[in-house]
Amino acid sequence: MVQIRIALSQFRPNKGEYAENVTRIGSVITQAAQLDPKPALVVFPETATSGYFVEGGVKELAVTAGTLARDLAAAYQGPTIDVVVGFYERFQNHIHNSALYVMLGKKKPEVRHVHRKVFLPTYGVFDEERFVDRGQDGVRSFETGWGGKAAILICEDAWHSLAATVAALEGAQLIIVPSASPARGLDEEEACDGEAALPVSVVRWERIVRGIAEEHGVFVALANLVGFEGGKGFPGASAVIDPTGRVIARGPLFEEALLTADIDLDSLTTARSDSPLLADLQSALPVLTKSLSGQKENEKVRFDPATNGAAPAHAVTRSSTPLHAVALTERDPLAIDPELTRKWLVSFLKDEVLRRRGFKKGLVGLSGGVDSALTAFLAADALGKDNVIGVRMPYRTSSPDSLAHAQLVIDKVGIQSLTIDISDAVDGLLQQVGNNDPHRLGNIMARQRMIVLFDLSAKHNALPLGTSNKSERLLGYFTWHGDDAPPVNPLGDLFKTQVWALARHVGVPEEIVAKPATADLIKGQTDEGDLGVSYLHADRILYHLIRGEEPTGFTKEEVEIVRKRLDSTHWKRRLPTVAVVSQTAIGEFYLRPVDY
Repeated sequence: MVQIRIALSQFRPNKGEYAENVTRIGSVITQAAQLDPKPALVVFPETATSGYFVEGGVKELAVTAGTLARDLAAAYQGPTIDVVVGFYERFQNHIHNSALYVMLGKKKPEVRHVHRKVFLPTYGVFDEERFVDRGQDGVRSFETGWGGKAAILICEDAWHSLAATVAALEGAQLIIVPSASPARGLDEEEACDGEAALPVSVVRWERIVRGIAEEHGVFVALANLVGFEGGKGFPGASAVIDPTGRVIARGPLFEEALLTADIDLDSLTTARSDSPLLADLQSALPVLTKSLSGQKENEKVRFDPATNGAAPAHAVTRSSTPLHAVALTERDPLAIDPELTRKWLVSFLKDEVLRRRGFKKGLVGLSGGVDSALTAFLAADALGKDNVIGVRMPYRTSSPDSLAHAQLVIDKVGIQSLTIDISDAVDGLLQQVGNNDPHRLGNIMARQRMIVLFDLSAKHNALPLGTSNKSERLLGYFTWHGDDAPPVNPLGDLFKTQVWALARHVGVPEEIVAKPATADLIKGQTDEGDLGVSYLHADRILYHLIRGEEPTGFTKEEVEIVRKRLDSTHWKRRLPTVAVVSQTAIGEFYLRPVDY
């Protein structure tokens, strides 16, 4: 039996801090080397030395493989150990998204392999091909310090079946997959092996790596980044897969962790004997590659003429074969797993407020509505109730229920509170500029509340937290530079109906969740009255429209109301438009993410 212990580090890099991250990586390797038994291999995720979404910052953060090997050796003092670290690499005047395989603990670090990412995602949240070059060395297996053969596929490389096939054909026994894939999807039905629900993207990832392992009879080690970068959350949930496709170890969600597992290389023989797919591929490869060569491109299909069998007799009339149609139960596309969602957003607030921005406290403007109440509940969970300040900001015409419901949240969560009446400030401005328009009044009130929150932020060293949901943002139903102004918003990608579901799950009082939604800027105002369509319908219409689908099951008037608001409010969801007159325009050429 040839058993090898491997360790996977779910690592949270400090964005843009190469030296600090390498020092911390060295500490993790030292910690792993002190385990009994000592792992033969420690695997870190993609871009562990810098963070993933650094955009134009890759030129500042990229180092040569030799530099990283030297720096890792300086950061680690311990016995011989193999290490894989994802990093942005400078190589022959190009920049690559790479992974270094190095043996540490000798007098000099021994570089065994460098894999340069071949498949560069440039869609959705990804824009890799703009900032790094495609690896030109393909996929190769190599000898390791622990006696076996391994290959590396970085993130998207593993989604293309050919890459894993090449690795296996080259003799890899272990395929190492460093990844920095942000979590997406809150589907309430997505779970693995009967366990707690996982983000949809994590479930898909496991399907991919389990398929690689089972098809090729190899072990797979998937090491995922953790932490949030610009709101995009890396989930962790790293995994080790055995050659039958079984998950033998999985890391926690959204938390740093060092995951260990023992792999038995002798079990590869049994797995490949029971399911000889790799052997079949090796035998059939010459036949398959004929098609790739193009030699038979214009050759017609060959077959023998009819020479045997019996022609059918005259048709005999029979009853038709019965048709059986299975009606599939239609699932609500906006249904979420509320506990997974709560954990996700609490982790987001911890990362974005505490770790990324260095604040210990958060400010929530409490309107008495469900959105701000939910933000307060999540903030208390993430920061601690003593570190959250709820701020009530009534105007003289505000509904008494708004104040009472805001106080209900303050009392139930147990957070600190302040009440700042904005009537004098708003009325003082209106006396200067004049007013006979209730919509202007509402906008002034919303912006005045942001002035209060940002001033209190400076006073209490507390970060304002956003409360706008996805429905409001897509419909343009907010005051520009008003209620959308806070720099961190946990609810901005949840539809209103999803906010209701999550609010009930975390314990927001039912009288707040169930009451009609209102901005309480104009007496008698309700959201659905202003919009002309219910959130129940608007959310589902939006769900389809933003996917490029035509909504069905709604009236033509409802669809057009939502479509018009969506199409006419793109400007409200972006920063101000700036005239581009140089080759270094901010956000066009000079690209640095918000948390760089």
